[in-house]
Amino acid sequence: MSGERIIAFQGRPGAYSDLACRQARPGWTTLPCQTFAQTIAAVHDGQAELAMLACENSLAGRVPDIHALLPEAGLFIVGEHFQRVEHCLLGIVGSTLADARRVHTHPVAMAQVRGVIGELGLDPVVEFDTAGAAEMVRKWGRKEDVAVASSLAAELNGLEILRRNVEDAAHNTTRFYIASRRPDTLPPAGPGFMTTLLFRVNNQPGALYKALGGLATAGVNMTRLESYMLEGSFSATQFLMDVEGHPEASPLARALDELSFFSEQQEILGVYPASPFRHTP
Repeated sequence: MSGERIIAFQGRPGAYSDLACRQARPGWTTLPCQTFAQTIAAVHDGQAELAMLACENSLAGRVPDIHALLPEAGLFIVGEHFQRVEHCLLGIVGSTLADARRVHTHPVAMAQVRGVIGELGLDPVVEFDTAGAAEMVRKWGRKEDVAVASSLAAELNGLEILRRNVEDAAHNTTRFYIASRRPDTLPPAGPGFMTTLLFRVNNQPGALYKALGGLATAGVNMTRLESYMLEGSFSATQFLMDVEGHPEASPLARALDELSFFSEQQEILGVYPASPFRHTP
């Protein structure tokens, strides 16, 4: 790979994932990909060094596809990033809020801006992507069509920001995994780490309770737990879990010992510094 450092994301240029890449890795080139699978493939193929993968949102919950793709991705999580989602109402140059008749955006974003839609009496039109909606508004060049997207999408498409922060909830935030082909060298044990791992249990009464009992007794905080059916089978369940701590330091080391006793399989996908966002009020 040349001296240029590239980070891939799912979406069009100006998407919130693009903005997350630019904030987490300033100066890197961002590579837009159509799907999460293509984003992961870009890292495997060497087109990009890292992938920025949205995994959960404070309003919408888990991000579809990633919970299923990540266990089979063959990538290693080397970081996390929290991106505040600040929706902007975008129009062509010279347009005003009074001109707006139709609003275009992704369905998740549309559900987050109901207040401004009602206030302005706009007709909602669902599109495949927030940044893609901005591209379409630019292409049409009509004052009556506006998009809900990021300020970066406005900048990249030469659109005017008619109103900022039109989201209904001020706490709208998306969490991302930053993934690489190779794991970072395991940092020395210490405070301020997150660990993401997969484990599998038999589908029988009390299996998950026993597997997670060690976390409770050791005082380990679990921040995320996702379940997966394995290859269409109902006989075993796989879980993806985020926990606070370093796997070589107590109390997480003790908890993982107990987890391995009650689980059939255990695999660490990443050990990485916890984002400073976790400590913001």
